[in-house]
Amino acid sequence: MALNYLWVFFFLAAFVVGLVKLIFWGDLEVFPQMINATFDMAKTGFDISLGLTGVLTLWLGIMKIGENGGIIKVFSRLIGPFFNKLFPELPKGHPAHGSIMMNIAANMLGLDNAATPLGLKAMTEMQEVNPNKDVASNAQIMFLVLNTSGLTIIPISIMVYRAQLGAVNPSDIFIPILLATYFSTIAGLISVAFMQKIKLWDKTVLAYLGGLSAFIIGLIVYFSSLEKEQITTISTVVSNVFLFSIIIAFILLALRKKVNVYESFIDGAKEGFSIAIKIIPYLIAILVAIGVFRASGAMDLLVEGARRFCVYFSIDPDFVEALPTALMKPLSGSGARGMMVDAMQQYGADSFVGRLTSTLQGATDTTFYIIAVYFGAVGIKNTRYAVTCGLIADFAGIVAAIAIAYLFFH
Repeated sequence: MALNYLWVFFFLAAFVVGLVKLIFWGDLEVFPQMINATFDMAKTGFDISLGLTGVLTLWLGIMKIGENGGIIKVFSRLIGPFFNKLFPELPKGHPAHGSIMMNIAANMLGLDNAATPLGLKAMTEMQEVNPNKDVASNAQIMFLVLNTSGLTIIPISIMVYRAQLGAVNPSDIFIPILLATYFSTIAGLISVAFMQKIKLWDKTVLAYLGGLSAFIIGLIVYFSSLEKEQITTISTVVSNVFLFSIIIAFILLALRKKVNVYESFIDGAKEGFSIAIKIIPYLIAILVAIGVFRASGAMDLLVEGARRFCVYFSIDPDFVEALPTALMKPLSGSGARGMMVDAMQQYGADSFVGRLTSTLQGATDTTFYIIAVYFGAVGIKNTRYAVTCGLIADFAGIVAAIAIAYLFFH
C-alpha cells in the first residue's frame, strides 16, 4: 500500500506545484514539460529493462550454479552457531532454524528469488510455536529486522543497473555497500537484542561479531590511510578479484557435487530473461511518476530545502541530491530503485551522487514492504517494536552509506 500512496502522491504533488507555477509565476512550459516527461521516462524505463537482460541473465546463471552446488548450505553451516544464539525462544532442532539460516544466506548472496520463499517458510514455522498468533514473537521480530537491515555480500542488481547506465567499473560500490550494510545490520541487531535482553557478550556471539567488526574496522582504517585515487583503484581491484573468485568457487562447488555446470547456468539464465521482462511495467510506472515530480519542480524544491538546511548548519551539501533514494528505501524497493536510476541518469553513474545512491540502495532493505509481506503471510496484527528497530537499522545504514561514500568517492 505504501507504494500506491507514494505513486499517487508524486502525481498529485506535481499537479499542485505545476498549477502554482502556471498561475502565480506564469510558467507556460511546466505542463508541456510534465507531459513530455511521461513519454521520455516511459521510453527510458523500457530501454533500461531490456538493457538489463544480458547482465541479469549472466549473474542469475552464475547464482544458479552456486545454488545447485550447495552454497546456501555452506553459508548456513558457517553462520548457524551465531543465529542459534539470536533465537533463544525457538526450541533446539526446530525446523525454523534451518529456514532462517537459509533465508539469511540467500539474502547475503543476492538470491532474492530463493530468499523470499525461504523467509515465508521460516515465518510460518516460527508462527507454529508463537503462543499469541496475533502478536509478533521475539524470534519473528529478530528475523524480520535482520532481513530489513539488508546484509548483502554480492549486490548483483545494483551492479547490473550501474553497468547498464554506463559505469566504467560497475563493481566499484562493492566494498562501500559491504561496509554500509554491516553498520545497518549491527544497529538492527543491537536494537532488537536490547529490547529482548539477549546477551550479546555470549562467547559465540562475541566471536562472530568481534571477528566481523575487526575485519570491517580494519578495512576502514586501511582505506582511510590512502589517497582518494588509491582508494578507488584498490577498491575496484579487490572487488573484481573477490567477485571472480566467487564465480570460480561456485563452479568448483558444483563440480564437487557432480552438477552439470553449463545446464545450471542455462537454467538460471532463463530466469534472468523472464525477470528482466517482468520488471518493465514496474520500472516504467515508478520512473514516470518520478519524471513528472521532477519536471514540475517539486523535486527541486525538496532538494533545495535540504541543501539550505545543510548550508545553514555548515554541513557539506553534496550528498543532498541522493537523499530521495535514502528517504524512499524504507518505503519502497522499486521506488528507491527508480530514484537511484533517475539520479544516475541525471548526474552520471560514476558521479559522486551516482555512486552514493548506489551505496544507499544497497545499505538497507525495504522495511515496510518486508513487514507487510512476512507478517501479513501469517496474520500478525501487532508488530510490537519491529518497525522501530527496522527504522533504526535503516537510519544507521543511510548515515554509514553517506560517510563511506565521502571516504571512497568524494
